[in-house]
Amino acid sequence: MSEENKGSDRVTFSRGYDVCIMAIDGTWRRDCQLRAISDNDAVLLLEGSIQGLNLKEFFLLLSSTGLAYRRCELVRVNGSEMDIQFLKGKNKKKRANPSNKDAMLSA
Repeated sequence: MSEENKGSDRVTFSRGYDVCIMAIDGTWRRDCQLRAISDNDAVLLLEGSIQGLNLKEFFLLLSSTGLAYRRCELVRVNGSEMDIQFLKGKNKKKRANPSNKDAMLSA
């Protein structure tokens, strides 16, 4: 992670927080510990091997039921430590100009 992302907005857990990472299609799941988190990224400590897993895009599951999660991508792996970046949702297209019918209704 770059230095500008490591500001005071990051929360660091001294003992870690138990979380899981899971494939987008649900084919694999790994336990890990959340060491630090911010609005844009996080640091995880892995429990087990990630060899052969597709880490281009995956979920960070923050609850055991899977109801709290973030979509992420891998930034860097250093031994058992993994830096991830949260992906933003796709922006919906908005109409720039209202149609003539819409303009007539608002007049």
